[in-house]
Amino acid sequence: MKSTNVRFWDVRRNKSSKTVSYEVRWIVGGKSKSRTRRTKALAESFLSDLRQAARRGEAFDVETGLPTSMLPKEVPVTWYELARAYIKAKWPSAAGETRKSTLDALATVTPVLVSTTRGAPDATLLRRALLHYGLNPPRWEIPVPAEEAVALKWLADRSLLVADLAEADVIRSALNTIAVTMAGRPAAATTVARKRAVFYNALKYAVKERKLLEANPIDQVDWKAPEKTDQVDRSVVANPAQVRQLLAFVTYVGPLGGRGTRLRAMYACMYYGGLRPSEATGLRRQDCELPDLCVCVGDCICELPVSAWGRLTLTKSRPGPGRLYTDSGQTHDDKGLKRRPVGEKRVVPIPPELVRILIWHLGEFGTADDGRLFHTSTGGTVSASAVWRFWRSARVLGFSPEQEASLLVGRPYDLRHACATLLLNAGVPPKEVARRLGHSVEVLWKVYAGCLDGDEERINRMIEKALAA
Repeated sequence: MKSTNVRFWDVRRNKSSKTVSYEVRWIVGGKSKSRTRRTKALAESFLSDLRQAARRGEAFDVETGLPTSMLPKEVPVTWYELARAYIKAKWPSAAGETRKSTLDALATVTPVLVSTTRGAPDATLLRRALLHYGLNPPRWEIPVPAEEAVALKWLADRSLLVADLAEADVIRSALNTIAVTMAGRPAAATTVARKRAVFYNALKYAVKERKLLEANPIDQVDWKAPEKTDQVDRSVVANPAQVRQLLAFVTYVGPLGGRGTRLRAMYACMYYGGLRPSEATGLRRQDCELPDLCVCVGDCICELPVSAWGRLTLTKSRPGPGRLYTDSGQTHDDKGLKRRPVGEKRVVPIPPELVRILIWHLGEFGTADDGRLFHTSTGGTVSASAVWRFWRSARVLGFSPEQEASLLVGRPYDLRHACATLLLNAGVPPKEVARRLGHSVEVLWKVYAGCLDGDEERINRMIEKALAA
């Protein structure tokens, strides 16, 4: 902020200093300012410069107290430099998945914010260079391969100044870019919303922390993102018979007794327990309370129940953003539960069907050294890509061509949606459903309101009653 409301005082001896010095005092916009100089002549010279600037009608900066002509000359900052500064500031406190989504968004808009596209490197190469090196703080100190180095040099030399982003056309071109995939097809509404939020926050950083822009230019642009819905599409929700069918067919994926069979219990946890994939990945033996069940053939001699409920006590999750985004350099992060304080637990009762599946799984495959239930044959963490790949293969084997081509339980995460829908339609109180899933009741209704059965029939009866009156 600047002001022309300036008053000056005469130079005086600085009494607070043991060595001889002289103090220049003045007021800008009601705020007192002062500077000290070693000699009275230097102090008088500095005061003279200030008075001359005021006589010329220059505005004074309220924070520094200096006229415009005496402010330090700022070196122009490019968008690429700002993006690097922004990600460096956010990196230490961000989770791996957040780092990944932030880099993804910045790597999408940064190649567009250039003065010219002449001589531009291949788009895939430039994106890889940004994700692996240019925008990834922990990798700034390692040597960059020649091809990627050339691509980043081209970008750095042509990146627009941050001041240029005040132009509406520049911002609009960046927003249009996040609305499409690299293949040129319309991007999903959730993807557009996520990338826009990152871009907006980077520009907010330029405004509030770096003082490089007067206002966030996105607010000045008339641009509408695709409408996003948080509600689950009913067409993805499978019924119990369909889920059992896929859990059976996943065991046929891969070699007999191999990866598909290893993952069956993991998928079962997502459906019968409503676990997120990252929570299932982090599930340990000590988190499972599994009752002893009768295994007698013929007449029972053990007096154990044939079926009984168990309990999972969830404390950890293991999201897998990838090695580029974790502090450990491993594919997965060790974290607490999503959006919950560190150390908070979530107790999930599990039905007898899942109890039997988990008991069989532990007997067949045991645990990893750290107690994890789901692991590779060498004890490693099951990758997110493998969880997706085996599920897709199970759908090909277990579904008809029409079902396989549909959205029906197309992703492993849809098993969790099917669990929530089953519980709500079974009449379980929404508060209890939300607790088991790790949601708030508000989020539960927002996401699953479209998956409830019976409302249409009930409403139709109410209308018929009104019409008959």
